[in-house]
Amino acid sequence: MSEMTGPASFGRVDTDGTVFVRTPDGERAVGQVAGADPSEALAFYVRRYENLAVEVELLENRLKGGALTPDDARKRIAQVRTTVHDAAAVGDLAALEARLDALSPLVEAKNEERKAARAAQNEETRTAKEAMVAEAEKIAAGSDWRGGVNRFRTLLDQWKALPRIDKATDDALWHRFSTARTTYTRRRKHQFAEQSAKRDEARTAKEAIIAEATPLADSTDWGQTSRDFRDLMQRWKAAGPAQREIDDKLWKQFRALQDRFFDARNAAQNAQDEEFHGNQVAKEALLDQFEPQIHPDQDLGRAKELYRELLDKWTEIGKVPRDAIRGLDNRLHKIEQAVRDREAAEWKRTDPQARELATDTARKIQAQIDDLTAKATKAEARGDAKKTREYRESIATYQTWLEQAERAAHDFGA
Repeated sequence: MSEMTGPASFGRVDTDGTVFVRTPDGERAVGQVAGADPSEALAFYVRRYENLAVEVELLENRLKGGALTPDDARKRIAQVRTTVHDAAAVGDLAALEARLDALSPLVEAKNEERKAARAAQNEETRTAKEAMVAEAEKIAAGSDWRGGVNRFRTLLDQWKALPRIDKATDDALWHRFSTARTTYTRRRKHQFAEQSAKRDEARTAKEAIIAEATPLADSTDWGQTSRDFRDLMQRWKAAGPAQREIDDKLWKQFRALQDRFFDARNAAQNAQDEEFHGNQVAKEALLDQFEPQIHPDQDLGRAKELYRELLDKWTEIGKVPRDAIRGLDNRLHKIEQAVRDREAAEWKRTDPQARELATDTARKIQAQIDDLTAKATKAEARGDAKKTREYRESIATYQTWLEQAERAAHDFGA
């Protein structure tokens, strides 16, 4: 048998099939595989060692990655150390135990990190509560009587969701927060009493506005009277609310006066729209003529020429009835948007930076696939089925990404 290397160099097989492992404490038997080839018997216990090595590596990674708490890590290290020490496996078991011993300083470092994190969390909570107290005191000194109530409710819910800090600090901050909320509530009640008086003033102001609006309702000075009604509406809003029932009644009166005027104005404008009906027919015919001819996807240059010609003729025709404006403008805009979209797509398709980015992405993904393929080949050669499967699955995923990147590069003309 040729000289063995790696984990197998720590073991031997006796003539009766007994497998031994060499440790710092001496040689000990780990098992017997009767009737088997010595190399196969040794390989069986080497694989057990490799599994232990993977377990130690996993423990190292989980601890370094923060997946284990220090307490859990200590327990797990002790369990794995016991397993390694008495393991029926062939390999450098002492080296595995040394790796486990080397984790102790890391566990203590992680423990200190957790202590620091808890201290930071307490400081963060204290800072958050101080900010909430400051905001509560600001609200209490302000006059947001509607939003303040909701904000205090939100702040209270947030306060309850935060963890407690040291009792003295927490109690002091809560006292300030509670005092601010009480102060706000008292001032709000006082404000509502004042608002009652203001509602009476609003009623008087709105009755005066109705008196001014009454003669305007039958005016035929469409422009000036429209502006007058807008001014009255601004004054109405500025007057504030009266009592709910009274306010609704006054609004109905004012709204009826507005409707009477604007209904008459609309009737007059509708009559004027009849005069523009011919322009509507002309523009519809113009669209019917040009829409079938403008095809940006087929000939962008020709489409732009036709669109400019359409705009020139469109402008010459003039105004159309009000209810036809939106429909005609939508049809015109649809043509314009199609031309613009095609221009944008053409620019994007020929953009060298986007093309280079897509090509570079494809190259990088291909390099990753090549690397994973090499790793999979090596894993398969050493009989590591689990790693081989993981690499093959990753290759399949990257292959999908590569196809997408290559399609993108092709779309940019690469």
